[in-house]
Amino acid sequence: MGTRDVAEMLGWTETQVRSYARSGLVSPDRGPRGEYRFSFQDLIVLRTAKRLLQARVPPRHVRSALLKLRMQLPRGRSLSAVRIAVEGSQVVARDDDTVWNPDSGQVQLDFAASGWETMVAPITPRTAEEACSVESNLSADDWYVTGLELECAAPQEAKRAYESALELDPNHADAHVNLGRLLHAECRTAEAATHYEQALESQPEHATAAFDLGVALEDLDRPSDAIRAYERAIRSDPRYADAHYNLAALYEKAGKPAAALRHLASYRRIADAKD
Repeated sequence: MGTRDVAEMLGWTETQVRSYARSGLVSPDRGPRGEYRFSFQDLIVLRTAKRLLQARVPPRHVRSALLKLRMQLPRGRSLSAVRIAVEGSQVVARDDDTVWNPDSGQVQLDFAASGWETMVAPITPRTAEEACSVESNLSADDWYVTGLELECAAPQEAKRAYESALELDPNHADAHVNLGRLLHAECRTAEAATHYEQALESQPEHATAAFDLGVALEDLDRPSDAIRAYERAIRSDPRYADAHYNLAALYEKAGKPAAALRHLASYRRIADAKD
């Protein structure tokens, strides 16, 4: 997942997401152009930080507690495997049967189960299966959020969640986009493109849908259509850096150096501003 995807999932700005990455709280990989690529575990940790902030823990305290907790865990043990909650004004962590305060490192007595209402735990394949197999009264948005939570841990269940969202609301643009991405990852590119197109029918200004459509059209060897899709993404979001970058490459291949240089300059200007 890129910075934009994580920001949308969390309801944060891209600057907030990059700030947490630079703090060392998460360790995202880097893509071919130096962009952050976040894992499912990274997303869980950032969601933990968000929930602590929502519990009115000061931002500096959130970062400090989570960074200390990361150092306290055994090598190879991820923050995403630890349950974290707030007791009064203190952040507390629970790993199996041990409860401790990350700030002091001191082990504490367990407190009432209700105190773990803000805990964050990783989604397991079992809970993924249950989420998509049990009859429920979930809304289209509920199924969409379920799909977001399942994508990295259980992509097939995530697909079913997005399909359930679309059964309830065929015009759910974000569900179309995310289902398209999962199909695209399976090399079912034509199907993915159809979902991106349906997303744009429902929400014509959806920049991400237009960009993903451009990528799919490139993979389908339709460069002219891909150019139009990327241009559409930029009309919706002029600061869509990756769309400028891909356009630069396509215009260069098409023998249009002036257009290629213009979009490459836009990409560099946007990338420099983000850094």
